[in-house]
Parts: sequence; structure tokens; C-alpha cells
Amino acid sequence: MALTPVHFFSHGSTMMLGEESNSATYWKKCGDEAVANGVKGIIMMGAHWDARGRNRIDVSMNPTPSKSPVAYVHPSKYVSYELNPDLPTGKRCISLLSSAGLGARPNTTFDWIHDTYLILVRMFPEKCPPTTIISMNARFDPHFHARVGQILRPLRKEGYLFIGTGGAVHNLYRNNWKQMLLYTDNFAMPMPPDPAMLEFRQSVEDVFLRNGGGRGLKAGVTRLMKHPLFRDAHGTDDHFMAACFVAGLVGEEEDEEEKEARLGAEDWELVNMCNSQFTVGRWGKVAA
Repeated sequence: MALTPVHFFSHGSTMMLGEESNSATYWKKCGDEAVANGVKGIIMMGAHWDARGRNRIDVSMNPTPSKSPVAYVHPSKYVSYELNPDLPTGKRCISLLSSAGLGARPNTTFDWIHDTYLILVRMFPEKCPPTTIISMNARFDPHFHARVGQILRPLRKEGYLFIGTGGAVHNLYRNNWKQMLLYTDNFAMPMPPDPAMLEFRQSVEDVFLRNGGGRGLKAGVTRLMKHPLFRDAHGTDDHFMAACFVAGLVGEEEDEEEKEARLGAEDWELVNMCNSQFTVGRWGKVAA
């Protein structure tokens, strides 16, 4: 059976939905590849929805979700985009997670947030594929989120494309907001990024590209939360959980045979926000 690739995308600010960028071009390329390979559905974990409780994960089961408004983006960019919630796959995810001992629950009222539908609009502008949204857990334990990915990993052999959408470097407290607020320019770089941001960004790249999949990647990604500059690069833990989820999805022994990860694109926003776009694996790779 072929294993689908897995993406860790840094969604960046809301303006990434409205402005053209290297990241947007890469997201579209990944979407085109998914369609060309007959993707069965999308399963995503974002960075803005967490479930309360030690062992709890929610799965979106709202048949008609709304879209949370997006600041600094004209409504024409997203309001008419029709979401496509995949309720049967949501039930399967709940079953798999529950059978493994996690407190997975359906959430029938959750409305989708820009961290997920921003990516979908960019990847699949013509039509949203069947999509399942998985919540984080509010305790932000990296190993727990890697475990969620590990449990759902078998669905990669059925044609589902997994996406974790968070941030490689995402600390809102360290961003330079002036150019965005005054001039609506999220890509202005009036000064270089802080050294701490550059250093942590390089550490994230090293972990992904030097491991490329397997247990080393899973260990490396979760260990990044102990990096001495992690708190400089992430003022809160939420945007890093998507990376841990991805690490669990590509962290098994058969993934070690692949050793294929790439940095598909990257943009710096607001001086200190680094939007790195990583893909592990490729379409058509046959599992051992």
C-alpha cells in the first residue's frame, strides 16, 4: 500500500490568505498533487482549537460549519468558499482514537477557524475536498499530540492526506506589527529577525531535513520544546502542537525507509514570524 505524504504548514498571519507568497504557491502545488493522485480526504489539526481535559480530543462533526471572520483579508477571498465536512471520516477518527484509550468526542457546534480553511482555500481554490478537523488538547503535551498522529497514521494507507497547520516560529508577542497595521504590509522587513528566531528556525529545519521521517523525527520534534530558545520562538505552545501531530504521523519504523523531507517554501512575516512549509514523504511511495 502507498503511504500518502504529510504536511506541516506554517499558516502565519491572517494576511497569508489574501496576499501572494512563496508559501501560497507551494500550498497550491501540494493541493494540485493531491487531486492528481486521487486524494480521498483531508484530515487536519490546527493551532486555534483545543479541547479541555487531560486526555480529551474533539473531532468536528458539525454538518454545516461557519467560517470565523478573518482580519485584514477582503471577504471576497473566503466568504463564498464552501466547506465540505467529512462526517463519516470524523466518526472513524473518533473510533480509532477511542479504541486506543483517548477521550475522543464529537463536537457538533464547532465552526472552522482560519488556521485550517486558510490552507484549504489556498490548496483547493476550486473545491474543498472532504475534510476532517481534529482538535488539540489544552495541556499541550508534545508526546500526547504525537500519539494522536500515530493512532491515525493507518489512514495514510487509504489515501487520506494529513496536514498539521501551526507555525515553525510563531510568537505574536515578538512580532513587529507596525507595517501591517499602518500600511497593510505583512512582508515588510525594516530590520532583520531577532537572532533567537533565526536560531530556532534553523533547529526546526535541521530536525525535519536531517531525519526525514521515522523515530528520529518524532523524538527530535518533541524535544524541540526543550530547546533553550523555544519560548522566544513560541510565546505559547499551541502553534507547535501541529508539528508534534505530524511527527507522530511519520514517526514509525517504515517511515525510516523513506528519509524524504523537504522545505517546500518559506516566508518571513512581521519581521519575526517564520512560515516554513515542510512535507514528509511523497505520493506513490510504497510502504514496506
